[in-house]
Amino acid sequence: MPVVIGFEGSANKIGVGIIRDGEVLSNPRRTYITPPGQGFLPGETAKHHRGVILTVLQEALDEAGLKAADIDCVAYTKGPGMGAPLVTVAIVARTVAQLWGKPLLGVNHCIGHIEMGRLITNAQNPTVLYVSGGNTQVIAYSERRYRIFGETIDIAVGNCLDRLARVIKISNDPSPGYNIEQMAKKGNKYIELPYTVKGMDVSFSGILSYIEDAAHKLLSTGQCTPEDLCFSLQETLFAMLVEITERAMAHCGSQEVLIVGGVGCNLRLQEMMGVMCKERGARLFATDERFCIDNGVMIAQAGWEMFRSGHVTELSDSWITQRWRQLSSSSSELSEPLVT
Repeated sequence: MPVVIGFEGSANKIGVGIIRDGEVLSNPRRTYITPPGQGFLPGETAKHHRGVILTVLQEALDEAGLKAADIDCVAYTKGPGMGAPLVTVAIVARTVAQLWGKPLLGVNHCIGHIEMGRLITNAQNPTVLYVSGGNTQVIAYSERRYRIFGETIDIAVGNCLDRLARVIKISNDPSPGYNIEQMAKKGNKYIELPYTVKGMDVSFSGILSYIEDAAHKLLSTGQCTPEDLCFSLQETLFAMLVEITERAMAHCGSQEVLIVGGVGCNLRLQEMMGVMCKERGARLFATDERFCIDNGVMIAQAGWEMFRSGHVTELSDSWITQRWRQLSSSSSELSEPLVT
């Protein structure tokens, strides 16, 4: 039973997790939080990660009750993500692997989310909706490869929600998406917003431009409340996601949906997807914020799957790939990355 440690730091979360044969031994993390109305910049985010990553590493080892000698492999997020934070994590992972004399594995962040979701929920062969601050994709596993069936053609759903939070100055603590979700529960007036689905793909830039332009006027004239805006944006975005997920299910003949990624812990999204699944006689699988939001153990789990299949990353190949869109399987027969 190999023990794998995983380092994740592709955005504003820095996490280190340890897994052993499907058992989560530890999973501490830290979040870089900016003031309301502000996003997080790559350089400042990387500085935050550098300041806490060794502390989080020690916490992971202590929580698991392990020493360096007990670790069999070191996995890290190779991409996709923000350049400077990814480099910070890669350097630490490379250093740790060399100091401990352990093999190294560069992991696709997207695969980490999917494999962690499958482990926690026991979903067998789901159509996956991967939704986060930087990614929005509908993915299914076919012929030993993960294949992208639909995705955003511009910005990610999480980024769209975050931008609304900046416009109406919603707190980033613990996250803008979480605070929007809570405010949306109090909204009772639906504001019609642009709805753009193009075949299997979605576009969020139009709805974002509309709401950025209209928000001040709508709020200042009393036509709606901030809660109404949060409610309306969520309902519109999530309806688009449910539509393309259902279409992918029909294409694949799937009877399971797995939601992963930071936005995946939104209970309203799970509720709307659940209604669709019930109508199709399908099953919905989702996790909570411990495993939906970026974390180290999801990288450890994907690394564990790869390591037991005989894969390692040579030191000369242990760079980062900021826009790593390719997806490959983490089954016993890993295939080459597929670009769709």
